[in-house]
Order: sequence, then C-alpha cells, then structure tokens
Amino acid sequence: MQGNLNILVLSCGTRNKVIQYFKQTLENRGLVIATDCSTLAPALYEADKHFIVPSINDERYLENILSICKENKVKAVLSLIDPELSILSKYQQDFLDIGTIPIVSDFDTIELCFDKYKMFNFLINNNFNTMKSYVNKEMFYRDVESGEIDYPVFVKPRKGSASININKVHSKEEIEFLFNRFDNLLIQEYMNGTEYGADVYIDMISKDPVAIFVKEKIKMRAGETDKAVSFKEEKLLKLIEEFLNKANFKGIIDIDIFKVNNEYYISEVNPRFGGGYPHAYESGVNVPEMIINNVNNIINSNIINQYDEGIYMMKYNEVKVAKL
Repeated sequence: MQGNLNILVLSCGTRNKVIQYFKQTLENRGLVIATDCSTLAPALYEADKHFIVPSINDERYLENILSICKENKVKAVLSLIDPELSILSKYQQDFLDIGTIPIVSDFDTIELCFDKYKMFNFLINNNFNTMKSYVNKEMFYRDVESGEIDYPVFVKPRKGSASININKVHSKEEIEFLFNRFDNLLIQEYMNGTEYGADVYIDMISKDPVAIFVKEKIKMRAGETDKAVSFKEEKLLKLIEEFLNKANFKGIIDIDIFKVNNEYYISEVNPRFGGGYPHAYESGVNVPEMIINNVNNIINSNIINQYDEGIYMMKYNEVKVAKL
C-alpha cells in the first residue's frame, strides 16, 4: 500500500543517486516523482513517475509544476539546479497554498548565493575570510599596482553556476578582452590551496543546523567533486557553524571552502544538493530522511560530525539505456 508522502525532484538531469536515495528512504510511504525539460535526463527513469516539462524560462513553467504538485498530492518539492531555486523561493506561498512544501531557503538568501559580489560583501562584513573580488577592473588594477593582489586571477560571471564561463587569467590584456566581450563579470583572487566541501542540513522547523559533513576534495571535474575523502577538524567545524549562525539558510546546502597557509576562506554556497552529496549519504548522513521528517512536522536530531573520517568517494561513469 503506497503512502502519500510524495516528493517531487525538479530538473533531475544526471543526478540518479539523489532519486535512488529518496526511493530507498521513502520505501512504501510515498512516490518519488521527477521532472526535466529533456527526455534524455537519465535520472527521470529512476523515479516512480516522471514528467517532461517546459524549460524554466517558459512562461508556462510555474503553472505546469504547480499542477503536477496538485494532481499528484506532492508533499515536498526541491530542485537540483541553481536558476530554478529562485523560482521555488519566490513562489513559496503558491506551493504552500496547495499543500506542497518547497525545500528551499528564502528568496533573499538564494539571491545572495547567486550574486558572487553580494556574497563577497556579506562575508567581509561578517568578518569571514574570503577571496578578494572586484566588479570594477580599475580598482583591481590599482590593487595589482600596490601589491595587494597578483595574477593569475579568475574572471567569471558575477551570477553563474556549474563553472560556466570561468577563465583563469594571467594579464591585463586578457581582462580587457573579457570585459569588452561580456557584461557583469567578476575578478576573483586565485586560491592556491586545499579545497573542502561541506554538505549541511538546516532543519526547516527549528532553523538549526543538524548535519554537517565535510570532505577534502582530491580531484574536481567540470566544477564538481570527482574524488574526495571525509574529513574532520574542530577549527573548520567552528567556522562553518559561525557562518551558518550569521546566514539565514533552510534545508540542504553545500559550502565550498579553501585552506591557504593554514587559514580557511569561504568561497561560495550552493543552496541545494551539491554534486558530491552521495559521499555524505554513503557515510551515514541521510538528508532525504531529514527532509521527510520535516515534512512530517518532526524536528531532526543533531548528527553534526557523526560520520567516520577517511571514507573516500570516487565517481565513475554509469549508463542508462532506454527505448523512449
């Protein structure tokens, strides 16, 4: 007998593991429903039920998702891509009105995460180390002159995700070329150090962080963690907790941090499941269960730091074959 704890995962793409984890956790309590705008999104075919929907830029998009939620008695909805989080957070009330809880932070917080210069200012104003960032190239050139910063630097869109259009730049000529060609660019200090990622769950009811899983990244591929090892350190945990105390997050988030000369620098926050989340799940940090508890109005127990160190994650290619 199926329960009615139906969960909708939007823009599922290639994130098959997230769908599998929700199915394993739900068992017979409800359905996992997935959407994507492409029939060739492999994660669709892991779900109990799936829908092909318009692109998120289509004016019918929101109406389409709301009707899927209504017709399928969806209890919670979440997205796996950045641009869609803004839609979910902006129209939270529309979902709540039909009995669906969006697992997402508030709109202002989402916008803070997607504007790298806003995030830079937030971190500086709250006394957190972060990489120097400039939207004004003349100010950057001045700081190069005075020895505050040096090449190489990264030039990237001020708003952007998945490492799209990021350039490592070694000269003023390259910066001039990019700034002449594109709008809304950001110049960011290059951090030559060790990179860490933290998968964090902030309880939707208590608003307290209840899970923090930290990994040291060994290898990256296309902006995502390819190989990593679970890691624990009191200093880093304290920094993450202090940051969460100042920021206003809800649900699942993924924080990127660098360590240079024994100092930690917060880089950016993805307010959704990160690409390396399977590492946390396989190490005992079951975020789908935490989401389901919150949907059932249950506050989660605190399991911060309750995982083993030295657990390695190694991604590899898998294939989904289907006659569509």
